[in-house]
Amino acid sequence: MMTEILLLVAGLLGGAVNSLAGGGSFIVFPALLFSGVPPILANASNTYAALPGYASGAVGYWKAMAPHKDKLILYGIIAAVFGYLGAELLLVVSEEQFSKVVPWLMAFAVTLFIFGNQLNAAVKARNSGAKGMQMVGAALLLALLAAVCVYGGFFNAGLGILLLAFLALAGMTDIHAMNGLKLYVSSIVALVAVVRFAFNSRIDWYHGSIALVGVTIGGYVAARLAQHIPRNWIRVGVIVYGIGMTAYFFWSAYFA
Repeated sequence: MMTEILLLVAGLLGGAVNSLAGGGSFIVFPALLFSGVPPILANASNTYAALPGYASGAVGYWKAMAPHKDKLILYGIIAAVFGYLGAELLLVVSEEQFSKVVPWLMAFAVTLFIFGNQLNAAVKARNSGAKGMQMVGAALLLALLAAVCVYGGFFNAGLGILLLAFLALAGMTDIHAMNGLKLYVSSIVALVAVVRFAFNSRIDWYHGSIALVGVTIGGYVAARLAQHIPRNWIRVGVIVYGIGMTAYFFWSAYFA
């Protein structure tokens, strides 16, 4: 029963954090590990738990995405193909190999979370007065999107920040449209990854579903109460927690 309570609370907190500041995977993924779920199953189950939040968010931003509907098919195809490849890549590594990689992935994701705003601002400044597609070329941008989707299919944490950076590089400035496209692409990447993981029996449906319920409820409640919650405090808390978890994973993987 304590395991179920841990996962439900982690899901509630993760969903709330996702709604307020992002970074919910830093809470849900470690909670799944602490519940005894093996690393690869925990990673896949975390993607499963995050999927409803991505999908509902994309629907919520649908009107904001309307002016960019010409991108939806192409971005959707890239997300599906390369998200699947990322999931496939996860399935060919062993638990031991993945355990060694997890600290580095967490460190990368936490770094993205800390410096994501500066990264996006720098990209936007570079694109000031010019269209991103003209600056770096359509093929290079789409290759970047493909690489981001491979990462998302392999490890979900930090995907949203990478997608926002890509959209800024592509010349977008409307944050609502960017958030909508971010969630749209994330939904497709997560969906194909979850389907692939399911076919290979790499999702812990029981523990993952408990986290999913918590994430869904936490995200909804936090969205309703967002105006009363100081986001900067939440962000600082996520950063401190994320750094602590990263240090713990490094210790477990290389020194324990």
